[in-house]
This record gives sequence, structure tokens and C-alpha cells, in this order.
Amino acid sequence: MESYQALLATLALTMGASWASGINLYAALLVLGIGGSTGNIDLPPGLEVLTDPMVIGAAGLMYFVEFFVDKTPGVDTAWDSLHTFVRIPAGAMLAAGAVGDVSPALEIAAGIMGGTLSATSHATKAGTRALINTSPEPFSNWTASISEDLLVLAGLWTALNHPAIFLCLLLVFILLAIWMLPKIWRLIKAILHKIASWFGGKPTHTATTNPGSTMNFSDIEIPDHSIALSNPTESRPTKEQQQQLDALETLRAAGTLSDEDYQAARNKILGRK
Repeated sequence: MESYQALLATLALTMGASWASGINLYAALLVLGIGGSTGNIDLPPGLEVLTDPMVIGAAGLMYFVEFFVDKTPGVDTAWDSLHTFVRIPAGAMLAAGAVGDVSPALEIAAGIMGGTLSATSHATKAGTRALINTSPEPFSNWTASISEDLLVLAGLWTALNHPAIFLCLLLVFILLAIWMLPKIWRLIKAILHKIASWFGGKPTHTATTNPGSTMNFSDIEIPDHSIALSNPTESRPTKEQQQQLDALETLRAAGTLSDEDYQAARNKILGRK
């Protein structure tokens, strides 16, 4: 029974440290480091280095920086993008260190699982924050950032004191992440395509005596009465036509338009049959 409890505690610490590092790495390091140095947390030999004052000081400094950066709309997304290369490897290292003195194969397996879990929690956090940044007010960013810090603290406390409950909650999180991440990614793509259409110069309609109908290509509306070229093989596109062509190029590069739809839309803009 004791060996079962020890295995459960080790698994919860391994997965908990990886999960928390994907959300707020420096908060996780501080909790483990301070808890281990004060004797409140019994860290395995592979994580005892976290109790070193230099590690705790570095983690505290970076947490102080992230505390303010993570609450600034737009800057927090850039910070999350940069930390893709920090949180995921750190999650793998923490998982490998948490399993203790075991075989190299088990350490590698724990590192792979830990890296995958930290990547999942990081992607969920970064994607959610990117969507929150579409809101013009900053309060939602502050609420989300503080909630993430509290979630890390609560998650690690549960993993250390109630490992079975934590593992059950972690399974629920993984299932929710599998369901949410594709939807978050589709929303982010839609926002990026919308922004791309703005930079590509979405055309505005001018009043005419016979406005005609419109044909929609994703986010771009191309009027049927676009100015036709009297000799398209010799004349240059007008400024309005060039803006429409640039927007089409952007959508094709993003994968929104197929080559056939792109060519059809291009011919329509240039007044070609």
C-alpha cells in the first residue's frame, strides 16, 4: 500500500510540475523551490536543485517581470510566443527530475510525457489569451493572469497533498484541452485572416446608378461592376483593383483560397472573362 501511495505521489508531482510549467513556469519553480528549502515539500533528488538560493532568486526575478508583462494586452501574447521555447523544455526537465533515481529509459519517457503535457497547457493558455486580447479593455487580461497564478498554486498544492484528486482533475483538463484547442485555433485563424484582409486593403463600395450584385470570397467582397479594363493585356490595374489583388494574394498565402478560386476572383477584378 505504501509503494502504491508513493507511486501515486510521484506521478502527481511529475505531471503537476509539467502542467504548471506550461501555464506559469516561474510560479511553479518558486512554489517547489521555496517549499523544498523550507521543508514543506519533500522533493526527489532530481529536483533538489530548485532549493538553491540562486535558482529561487532567478525564478523570483522572472516571476516579477512576468507578473506585469502578462497583464499587458498584446505584450502577453508575444511573451507567450517566446516562452514556447522555454516552458515546454522546462516541463520535460521537471518531469524527468521528478521521477527520482530510476532507469534512463523511464526518465526519457517521463520527459516526453512531461513535455507533451506542458505543451498542452501552454497552448491552451496562449491561445485563450490571444482571444482575450481581441477585447479592447485590459481588465480581462488582469483577471486571466491572476486566475492562472492562483490555478498554478492550487494545482500544485492539490498534486502534493491529494495526488489522486489531482490526477482525476488533470484527466478532465486534458479532455477539455483536446476539445477546446481545435476551436481556439479556428478562431485565431479567422481573426488573423480578418487582420490580413485589412492590411491587404478591403475595398469600399462607391455609389453607382446600377450597383449590381456582389460575390463573396471569404472576407473580401468583390463587386460585379468592378472597373473593366478596355485592354487588360496592356493596361495596368487601377489602385482599387491592385488593393483587391493584394488582398487575394494574402488569402491565398493563408490557405483560405484555392488556386482556382484565386484565379477566378483575379479575372473578375480585372474584368476578364
